[in-house]
Amino acid sequence: MQIHLFQTDIAWEQPETNLASLGGRFDALAATAGDLVALPEMFSTGFSMAAPRTSEPRTGGGPATAALTGWARDTGCCVIGGVATRDGARFFNEALAAFPEGGIARYQKHQPFGPGDEPETFAAGERLRTFDWGGWCVGLTICYDLRFPEIYRALAAAGAELMVNVANWPRRRIDHWVALLRARAIENQCYAVGVNRVGEDPNSHYNGRSLVVDPHGEIVADGGEGAGVVTATLDLDALRTWRSEFPALADMRGPAPPVDHHRSPQ
Repeated sequence: MQIHLFQTDIAWEQPETNLASLGGRFDALAATAGDLVALPEMFSTGFSMAAPRTSEPRTGGGPATAALTGWARDTGCCVIGGVATRDGARFFNEALAAFPEGGIARYQKHQPFGPGDEPETFAAGERLRTFDWGGWCVGLTICYDLRFPEIYRALAAAGAELMVNVANWPRRRIDHWVALLRARAIENQCYAVGVNRVGEDPNSHYNGRSLVVDPHGEIVADGGEGAGVVTATLDLDALRTWRSEFPALADMRGPAPPVDHHRSPQ
């Protein structure tokens, strides 16, 4: 299976502009039915906390949700992207995986970004999400989730072989992005994929580095710092062979044990 990462600039809180730009990229995409396509976090608005204005209803959707389902239908691919959604008075930062037949798998960000005051606007998700596509078990995560290995360990324990992180990850911490994606891939013997944006918004500057990392921690595709589409081929047989030859996941003993603390005499 091939994966295509759309490393784009995002016009701040301008969904019509962003959807039109992405539509042109999809028109030019050399994808095959059965591939997977991923867009950044909040791909139609940028990482905005103006959720009352920028969010879409979870029931019925809105322009960004409709665009994802349309692109999936037209390409025959699974298309993943980040969307701000609302459910009554609550708002969520979600990753949506749209399928050609019209279904959607939804994941609500488990770790809203505290340093950016995201928890003041967006509620934390309470469940993780995997889905099947092209023979793969795929797990969804969003940006700051990448810093919490327990999320990825839970996805691996649930069978995930490909973990996709949609992000708005700033330039000033881009070395962490690279190191964390490699670590998540190695420790979970999976492909770890991160799709990031470029450009700037009122919060930060962004320099891409969308990555596809194989189960050995090797970077097999790197988007660099400019806008574009990053394409890589994923090898499911090689992944499963590695898990069989070096069965670290099978040796997992479940949640970590309690910590005993020894107090030294004063």
